[in-house]
Amino acid sequence: MSNPGVAPTRLTHARWAEWTVADDWRTLTNRFFSSDEGGLLLDRLENRLQAGAVVYPPEPLRALQLTPLADTRVVILGQDPYHGHGQAEGLAFSVAPGVRVPPSLRNIYKELQRDLGLAIPSSGSLSAWASQGALLLNTCLTVEDGLPGCHARWGWSALTSQVLAACNASDQGTVFMLWGAHAQALRGQIDETRHLVLTANHPSPLSALRPPVPFIGCGHFSLANRWLATRGHEEVNWLVDGHKTVA
Repeated sequence: MSNPGVAPTRLTHARWAEWTVADDWRTLTNRFFSSDEGGLLLDRLENRLQAGAVVYPPEPLRALQLTPLADTRVVILGQDPYHGHGQAEGLAFSVAPGVRVPPSLRNIYKELQRDLGLAIPSSGSLSAWASQGALLLNTCLTVEDGLPGCHARWGWSALTSQVLAACNASDQGTVFMLWGAHAQALRGQIDETRHLVLTANHPSPLSALRPPVPFIGCGHFSLANRWLATRGHEEVNWLVDGHKTVA
């Protein structure tokens, strides 16, 4: 029997009504999962779980749980969850507390240090960002152990496109950070007359330093905060685990 005091590291069921989201996302998620496309996705998930597949993360909609639409000031788009045991926690680029920081996230931290003078955090969890209005959204929300991208064509992109459209329709200005070609392919869905779009290479070690727009050196974190401040929005505190700025 599992210990009820230990947080699960994998998805255990596909009962979407039990997946917690903020109140102002619930109508959107209800509509999607009640649709034919959403129902088919859930059937495929349940079939894989019944077959014994190990699916991550334990809470696929956690980004929509921690970051209400009304609070969203920044959108950071990822691709799909980490596919190693205990890594994914339902937030793009973030890993569960206590898990070793992956290479792409290490490069995000390097840019934070270069851009804002922040010390490299020890934690890989970005939940502190999510609770401040940074929507850490993957375009695919589930994956199987050791099989990156295996659920990429299952229909999650229809849901995440609707989430992106809701952010775009919001009256408050939002910063969209699009890192890499996959995220930048969605740029056309964003009204750049009302929102700020920042683009750079993906923070992966394979592309973080490559032209035309290296991730290391992009300055997106300071640019985002300056833009938010000019519109009267509260800036994001990009600290992750309480580390202070470098003297």
